[in-house]
Formats: sequence, structure tokens, C-alpha cells
Amino acid sequence: MKQLFLSLATIVTLFACNNKPSQEEAIEAAKQEAVDSVNAVNEVKQRTIDSMKTVKNIREHSAPATVHHSNSGNDNSAPAATTATTTTTEKKKGWSHTAKGAVVGAGTGAVTGAILNKNDRLKGAAIGTVVGAGAGAGIGAIVDHQKKKKEAAKQQ
Repeated sequence: MKQLFLSLATIVTLFACNNKPSQEEAIEAAKQEAVDSVNAVNEVKQRTIDSMKTVKNIREHSAPATVHHSNSGNDNSAPAATTATTTTTEKKKGWSHTAKGAVVGAGTGAVTGAILNKNDRLKGAAIGTVVGAGAGAGIGAIVDHQKKKKEAAKQQ
């Protein structure tokens, strides 16, 4: 009887001292970690969009949109008989391949880094963003250089 009581007390003590989080707590922690990583990626995307909007606004406000010329052939005080207005618009350059590559690489790297780093998704996303942006910018710079060479060859 003593052995049965001692075995039962040992088993109860071992189960009572279980410090492992329950499976439900682990699932909730994993869900929260996934939500946090998605929020971090969305925050990076939103900052990128905001910076692109800022650059666009700066370009729109700094570039002259129209130039008006007025020609009049009369030297007296009578109103001019003909008035010609010429409008010239500059072609927008758009994004370089380097900039496009950096943005696409940063987004792809963030997602890939968050997926691959199981322990700390935010850290994986941050590292992936930096590596992806660098790789994308490098590839874009190569494409820009080749494009410049082709345009120089056409002009000669």
C-alpha cells in the first residue's frame, strides 16, 4: 500500500510541476507572432509608399508644367491682334531600374526572410529586406548600365 501511495504522489507531483506551456498557449503565441510579422511588413510597405508619394509630389511641384509665350506685332496701345500660346511639357522619367529593383527586392526579401526564420520572424524580415534591397538595386544598376550603353550606341 505504501508503494502505491508513493507512486501516486510521485505522479501527481510530476504532473503538477509541468512548466511547459499548453498547446493552446503555444498556438496563440504563434498566431500573435504571425500577426506581428505581417504588421511589420505592412508598416515597411506603407513607409515605402509614403516616400514614393513624397518624391512624386516634390517632382510635380518643382518641374515647370507649362511655358506661355505671347507675341504681339503692334507697338501702339491697341490690343494685340494675334496671341500665340505655346505649351511645352517635359517627359516624366519615371523610376530607374535600380530603384525598382531595390523596392521589389526589399519586399520579396522581407517576405522570404520572415518565412525562413522560424525563431524570430521580425529579425528575418529585417535581414531579408536589407539583403533583397541590395540585390535588387545591384541587378537594377546592371540593367540601367546596359540601357545607357544601348542609347549611346544608337546616338552614334
